[in-house]
Amino acid sequence: MSGRPPILFPLFAELVGLDGVGPKTAQHLAQIDITRPRDLLFTLPQSGVDRRRVVSVRGLDLPQVATVEVQVGEHREATRRGGPWRVTVEDAQTVFQLVFFHARAEHLHRLLPTGQRRIVSGRVEMFDGVAQMVHPDHILRPEEGGEIPPFEPVYPLTAGVTLRVMTRAVRSALARMPALAEWCDPQLVAREGWPGWAEALAQAHAPQGLRDLSPEAPARQRLAYDELFAHQVTLALARRIERRGKGRVSEATGRLQGRVLAALPFRPTGAQERAIREIAADMAGEKRMSRLLQGDVGSGKTLVAVMALLVAVEAGGQGVMMAPTEILARQHLESIRPLAESAGVVLEILTGRDKGLERRAKLAALARGDIHVLVGTHAVFQKDVVFHDLRLAVIDEQHRFGVAQRMELGAKGAAADVLVMTATPIPRSLALAQYGDMDLSLLDEKPPGREPVRTALVSGERLDEVVGHLRGAIGEGRQAYWVCPLVSESEVVDLAAAEERFGHLRAALGEGRVGLVHGRMLPTEKDAAMARFIAGETAVLVATTVIEVGVNVPNASIMVIERADNFGLAQLHQLRGRVGRGSAASTCLLMYQAPLGETARRRLELLRETEDGFRIAEEDLAMRGAGNLIGTAQSGLPKFRIADIEHQAALMRIARQDARRLLEENPALEGPRGEAVRVLLWLMEQDRAIRLISVG
Repeated sequence: MSGRPPILFPLFAELVGLDGVGPKTAQHLAQIDITRPRDLLFTLPQSGVDRRRVVSVRGLDLPQVATVEVQVGEHREATRRGGPWRVTVEDAQTVFQLVFFHARAEHLHRLLPTGQRRIVSGRVEMFDGVAQMVHPDHILRPEEGGEIPPFEPVYPLTAGVTLRVMTRAVRSALARMPALAEWCDPQLVAREGWPGWAEALAQAHAPQGLRDLSPEAPARQRLAYDELFAHQVTLALARRIERRGKGRVSEATGRLQGRVLAALPFRPTGAQERAIREIAADMAGEKRMSRLLQGDVGSGKTLVAVMALLVAVEAGGQGVMMAPTEILARQHLESIRPLAESAGVVLEILTGRDKGLERRAKLAALARGDIHVLVGTHAVFQKDVVFHDLRLAVIDEQHRFGVAQRMELGAKGAAADVLVMTATPIPRSLALAQYGDMDLSLLDEKPPGREPVRTALVSGERLDEVVGHLRGAIGEGRQAYWVCPLVSESEVVDLAAAEERFGHLRAALGEGRVGLVHGRMLPTEKDAAMARFIAGETAVLVATTVIEVGVNVPNASIMVIERADNFGLAQLHQLRGRVGRGSAASTCLLMYQAPLGETARRRLELLRETEDGFRIAEEDLAMRGAGNLIGTAQSGLPKFRIADIEHQAALMRIARQDARRLLEENPALEGPRGEAVRVLLWLMEQDRAIRLISVG
């Protein structure tokens, strides 16, 4: 199917021409991302107003919205310009006032002729002992009363668009709905008791009460599922294409892995052993591996990655491990080196720093196959980097790597297997939204010997006490991180705060004992400051959040986070994970500014209670919502109009299973259901999926 099917044309037409929508209104609607009838259909009411008819406003628990039939009495004109214009009205039991500001006399006399009956609906409140309704939402003749629904849906609005305009436009869009064939699995629809697509939209736009607005309402469940299903079909297609590349069969012999295991001072955890088995099985298969290794801070991802790289080498090939920054690439090199040496594997690093002869020599050795495992930054993407036989790419810290880069890296090795490592525990529902094209290995146990980190909450007023405590600890040879607060959106202001704290700590602890890293330093300066801290030359490292990911200094056992109440839960958990990596007991001090708000207190107390990153992530999701959790801008998280990932996580799982099953049974999306699913993909604007079907 080369272009959008004609049956969908009415939904993708212009808004102008819908009831009550002219060019001006269309411009206003574009402000809230509504540019076609389809967008109106997928903009569901966010709340509703009870407009059931009452006999009288008397005895109501005011203020509240009331709909009542009245006899119109006298008009009292405004005494000053723009002042209140009052119309006295009488219902079955009492007299009250309708109030208008900036009123036009002739308009009001025409709308509310004295002596006639009208139905009015709006918010009634007491003012100076008199009940009044200011600017009623509806004023209708008794015979038109049926136009006011008993429960009126309320839509998200924007400047220049009233609820009445929005409601008319939605009604008009609903009238254009084509009859589309069912794309859902009929058994699922029957089991869940869901309506069909068109019926679900009609119901969602005509709620009968608050229950119909909840994410659990059948019509909303159905529409959310359609959105999630289209998204998961796209991911499943991408996965088929990624894995359809004739995967290289990389059989492990166990020779090199055995040497590493023999050299380890401890046994791997059950979770590590399980992940290593899953990866080895994938690599030995015909299909290309695309797997996400998700482990909490300190769960031992490095060992799993090394074992996977050794499978590639045992099979006669090469592996590459990529990190987002040079500091992290060098840290990976240091942590992998002892393991690689015990296996007798040749390990090298390639970063933007490598120039001239040295770089050329490395590239030649890589092309000959003399280097078994390469560690690097995105420098390994450059055109002149050629592998002899690349079997596995391990990518660290996913958010900075989209599907596009994964595919690019795959192109370096004829169908290299891909393993992505992330230290950010992501709730399962988000992992499926973001990485639904990948299989998941979970490290949910801590390796033996990792001491728990003691977490304490300290008011910022006790700063001098904290510095005194630090002075004692440094005297005993310990090291500490001091994370400066995120004061504002501005890097300059944050930087000033960091430099001020740096000056303060140097004065208190001694000139040469304190180092500083922040986001505006040159990479070489940052590396040098980190290197001094790693070597133990500086005892305290003052930092903005650049130290969050992956830094490993076993001797650092104290983490101070200033204004911890300004940080997100996941970020605090990541920062805390920088200590507790050695044998010493470690402490994390969360300094807050009193008084603490309710949510901030809950966040900090949760950190004090638990070190389980997955529990923290689930709580974070519940408190902050999916978009904020990983910063939607760089998260790769799809924008859903209806689906609510927090409340409908179970639907995401069903959608993923369905999408995978559908494509196993019907990879080319043929036949009646296949055609219906193609229409759904066009409707949900999953154009990437459409392109993938044609590739497939």
